[in-house]
Amino acid sequence: MGTESDQQRESVTPSSKLFTGGERAYDPEDLVMATGADPTPERVEKARKLIEKEGPTVIERYLP
Repeated sequence: MGTESDQQRESVTPSSKLFTGGERAYDPEDLVMATGADPTPERVEKARKLIEKEGPTVIERYLP
C-alpha cells in the first residue's frame, strides 16, 4: 500500500508528455493533460474551444 505522496506522484502527468508550444505547437489533448485530467473527448473539445477563444498562451496558466 502506497503513501499519499506515492499516489500523488502516480497521478501527475510526466513532464516529458507535456508541451508548452516552445518545442512544438501543442494540441488540445496536451492542454487537458496540463490541467492534470485524463483526455476524454469532452475535455479535448472544451480545450480546443478554449485555445480558439483565448489563444495558444492559455496553456501557460496551467504550467509552473
